Amino acid sequence: MSDLIEELRWRGLVAQHTDEKALSEAFEDGPVTFYCGYDPTAPSLHHGHLVQLILMRHLQNAGHKPLALVGGATGLIGDPREVGERSMNDTSIVEEWAARLRAQIERFLDFDAEDNPARMVNNLDWTGEISAIGLLRDLGKHFRLGTMLSKDIVARRLKSDEGISYTEFSYQILQANDYLELFRRYGCTLQTGGNDQWGNLIGGMDLIRRVEGKGVHAMTTPVITKADGSKFGKSEGGAIWLDPAMMSPYDFYQFWLQTADEDVVRMLKVFTFLDRERIEELEAITAERPQAREAQRVLAAEVTRFVHGEDELQRVQAATNALWGRGDLHEVDSETLAAAIQDLPKAEIVLGETTVIDALVATGLEAGRKAAVRTVSSNGLSVNNVKVADVDRVFVPEDVLAGGVVLLRKGRKTLAAAVVEA
Repeated sequence: MSDLIEELRWRGLVAQHTDEKALSEAFEDGPVTFYCGYDPTAPSLHHGHLVQLILMRHLQNAGHKPLALVGGATGLIGDPREVGERSMNDTSIVEEWAARLRAQIERFLDFDAEDNPARMVNNLDWTGEISAIGLLRDLGKHFRLGTMLSKDIVARRLKSDEGISYTEFSYQILQANDYLELFRRYGCTLQTGGNDQWGNLIGGMDLIRRVEGKGVHAMTTPVITKADGSKFGKSEGGAIWLDPAMMSPYDFYQFWLQTADEDVVRMLKVFTFLDRERIEELEAITAERPQAREAQRVLAAEVTRFVHGEDELQRVQAATNALWGRGDLHEVDSETLAAAIQDLPKAEIVLGETTVIDALVATGLEAGRKAAVRTVSSNGLSVNNVKVADVDRVFVPEDVLAGGVVLLRKGRKTLAAAVVEA
């Protein structure tokens, strides 16, 4: 355990922490009970939360005791955003989202470990019991307005045109109280979170010191960035959601597969549990043979397996291989295939009537019929990965894949989908 902080630092999972010597000694003396909070401000966790879950799993693997907090109370308010007042959702929505987050978190931590099982907690259990007078007398008296106003996001919002409401301003008191309650109930002495939460984490530490006279710890992860300094983790559709209903396992896998060469080694350290030897081996392969994209395939497989499981990984890998001519498209299920062709150009076809020339033009793979005829005549078209040279060929029922589609490929890399008319 003495090397735990160094291992986490090597992986890029440490941004700030309190007294390193004291924290290292606590880890060595362990086990340490620690927590991280997840507010239900959306119906799913995303890749940023995944960083926290991976950190929690590293700590649990090292023998420490995780508390995963779902913010049934703080989710009703929402942490202040960089820009603009956060919309507050109905209680029923927050409850539903909290339940969904619980179900997601339960997949990533070990709740059946013999010595250090994870535990799920909800801050509504104690925050819901606080009266207005109790909030002001028992909690509010321990907070200094100057300190609260000086926090980065609060200070920025105060200078903005929209300002900040008392509701969002009070969020830091509720989060600090979470740490105090978990300290009292479970002996929790470490809170983890993203680096943007540092002020809130320190607020919880200070509250415990003031109320209980005890010293506790905090540790944050950095914002994960790409080599150019921009944030890592945006797709064309927005966030990299962990819920398969919001981002298909196929699209999730493809996102990681597209990681740039200059970023892939750092992402392997952050988002996988591969050991140093294996990561260094992949780093060498990337330097020597970047065109192989071996590191990207390993990254995509490891993260997809962790988030969606082995069965989904096998499905998306089979779909990826089939889509690019290395497997049988007829074996790909309709849901995975639909995700795979989602962004491809499409056109409707009528079985027994529409020709491959018609489809090439209708999907935009060719600008006109003459060009389409040249492509087919020169063996430049594949239907479901099978070369087609007959310019008069029409689509037949045997061509139709799951979900009523036919895959067209011009050359090696240009794809489109023909959709059977309902």
